[in-house]
Amino acid sequence: MSVEAATARGQGVGGALTERELARPWEGVLIAPAHGSEVGVLVLSGSSGRVERERARILAQQGFAALAIRWFGGPGQPPGICEVPLETFTAAVDLLRQGGARRIGILGFSKGAEAALLTAVRDTRVDVAIALSPTSRVWCNVGPGRDGAQHPYRSSWTWRDRPLPFVPMDDSWVPAEPDGGPVAIRGWYELSERTFAHSLAPTEIPVDTARADLLLVAGGDDAMWPSLPFAEQLAQRRRSAGAAVRLIARDDAGHRQRLPGESPATASPRFRYGGTPEADALLGRAAWPHILDALGAGGAAAGDR
Repeated sequence: MSVEAATARGQGVGGALTERELARPWEGVLIAPAHGSEVGVLVLSGSSGRVERERARILAQQGFAALAIRWFGGPGQPPGICEVPLETFTAAVDLLRQGGARRIGILGFSKGAEAALLTAVRDTRVDVAIALSPTSRVWCNVGPGRDGAQHPYRSSWTWRDRPLPFVPMDDSWVPAEPDGGPVAIRGWYELSERTFAHSLAPTEIPVDTARADLLLVAGGDDAMWPSLPFAEQLAQRRRSAGAAVRLIARDDAGHRQRLPGESPATASPRFRYGGTPEADALLGRAAWPHILDALGAGGAAAGDR
């Protein structure tokens, strides 16, 4: 592991924080209380691929060692979300464990939530998976693979060099918005589910088999994909196995809930995300104590939504 820089910055619950910039095997930042932490959390962005520094910092301020990484689009990585190895995330768990974390969480948003859930299913060291605006199944690639090709569709993920079964997109979909404006693509996912209904079963994320606690956060007005129906499917899989799950939702919130202390989300020229800044902030505020409890105290004690 290459560390480019280490600095002390800010204050956490227990005092000063340290920030370490990481260069290999991925770009990232590890922000932690100066005195260390027994709880480590991996923070994953959605399809932007960015390093979620602000989100990691507010988690570190609560006493956790927070590791945010670029999981595609960096040196040596697929340029798009195409056959990304899930070992990317188990290697991040390795780093948190090496730093002294005894309890491991993964907090992922959107496509990062898909990665968080899939990693929790396969890595028994993960104690809690927190999925913001999740999906209940594996989808196809978003952007090109290492060969530069976007089509035909391939899986977003691999495990032990084998692509995971996935749902492709039905390219007959046409957006409802006028040309040139931001587009809501939720309908594209809903159409694709209907088109490929006969082959959905192998693509389901088997959260019923995961040892990890599960916390789901979703908005009913999500315009990117139907994250609340997806979250309800995930919750049902857990309940059918007698496993604990928490689902925090608001019908008027969209795709991009904001946690307390985070900057407002910026408008996109390409996509509509649904919700409103007020509703998205209220959902983040409602989820926040459950996130802290799940990471620090174990999520199994609280009841379902």
